[in-house]
Amino acid sequence: MAKFLYVVDHFIGFPRSEYGGIWNVIAESDEQCFDIIVSEDDELNLGYYGKLRENIQNSSKYQLLQDDIHTKVVSSFIT
Repeated sequence: MAKFLYVVDHFIGFPRSEYGGIWNVIAESDEQCFDIIVSEDDELNLGYYGKLRENIQNSSKYQLLQDDIHTKVVSSFIT
């Protein structure tokens, strides 16, 4: 199955952050990308998960040439 590199904005509100961050995730689908971010986020930002789904749908997605790469968070930067 094809895998994609997602570059996803993830807003996190004040007081934890005023800006949010960027998640770089390897996933097979938007839904899997969401599940990976939520798992890594440890449900700390439940109130923003509705917006996260929208951000994933609107994110930049790049199809990877290799299929054998594991799905995972490649990196995240959260302010």
